[in-house]
Amino acid sequence: MSEEQVQVTQADVPPSDEIEASAPETPDLETQLAEALARADENYNKLLLAMADFENYKKRSERHNRDIAEHKRRDLLKSLLPVIDNLERALSYEGTESGPLREGVSQTLKGFEALLASQGVQPLSVKGTPFDPAFAEAIATQPSTGGDGIVLEEAQKGYTIGDELLRPAKVVVSKSE
Repeated sequence: MSEEQVQVTQADVPPSDEIEASAPETPDLETQLAEALARADENYNKLLLAMADFENYKKRSERHNRDIAEHKRRDLLKSLLPVIDNLERALSYEGTESGPLREGVSQTLKGFEALLASQGVQPLSVKGTPFDPAFAEAIATQPSTGGDGIVLEEAQKGYTIGDELLRPAKVVVSKSE
């Protein structure tokens, strides 16, 4: 043996009971099982929470998508209203005689009105009623003896979709002289 090699003797090795005393104590199987069951319970609760969060996310997404689709539908229906206004103006022009052109415009107007009705869009009838700013927009006033705040004329029809206002009517309102 060389000088660098160390010889281990029986006196250098600690007794076996000291080794066992210094080693960490391993828990018994029942303790390990209880700990594993507690972790499994905790993980199961986390899984249930994640599943509930995901279901709520799906419901929010569906509701958001429905809201967007309804908003786009309302915008499309609202964009058709000026077309109807123009068709009504064309039919109200007195210089036009009854003929194929007038009949075609009339049929086109009826088609648009049927389309709007099928989507729940209804025209407002505010002429002769008290002015209500929730459904009409006053564009002018006119002196009248019939009372104050009565809608005398509709310059532009208003429309509702269901119970909600799609477009307010533009009206002329009476004022006392």
